[in-house]
Amino acid sequence: MRLIIFDVDGTLVDSQNFIVEAQKRAFLSLGMEPATRERALSIVGLSLDEAFTQLLDGDSSRAPALSQAYRQAWQMMRHEPGYEDKLYDGAKEAIEFLARQPQTMLGIATGKSVRGVNHMFDQCGWHDLFATVQTSDHNPSKPAPDMILKALAETGADPSATWMIGDTTFDMDMARSAGVHAIGVTWGYHPHTHLREAGAQMVVDSFADLLRHLG
Repeated sequence: MRLIIFDVDGTLVDSQNFIVEAQKRAFLSLGMEPATRERALSIVGLSLDEAFTQLLDGDSSRAPALSQAYRQAWQMMRHEPGYEDKLYDGAKEAIEFLARQPQTMLGIATGKSVRGVNHMFDQCGWHDLFATVQTSDHNPSKPAPDMILKALAETGADPSATWMIGDTTFDMDMARSAGVHAIGVTWGYHPHTHLREAGAQMVVDSFADLLRHLG
């Protein structure tokens, strides 16, 4: 059996406008200047507290309050027209194709909360497709290897038969630390060259390319 683990934001889901707006609302609610769009997207993939600590140049004192404000903004925005988590082209077909392969188990490793992942599963009908789901609720932030190590323990997969698919250097660093294969995708938030430098063994431009590489 092989295990294929997917990141969510920037890999399966195009949530950049949602993320930038939720961050903006969180900062403004506390009377703070929002980060630029480029900076706001650079930390996607980290857990919320770690992400806001980085945006505050290492000052962690206000990160919990910003994280809470972000969660509140996110829940409000779910009911507003124009904000939704859209899957990238080819994502749904690729996941459902891989899920039908008898030799393949699927996993999630994401900075999202369990609630956010379940919302995606509700929308896509994916609750029964993933053998392991690792989120920021119960794991240290990427790039710590804990999410992948826990996924390996839960599924019994061998690291040599495990792939991490992600769009950020945090995903690549996590995969390298856990001793599994790393594949970067170009449609997310970190540049191709950065993914390579962080340890991506290959970088793909579409889900069709990804499926070809995965056989």
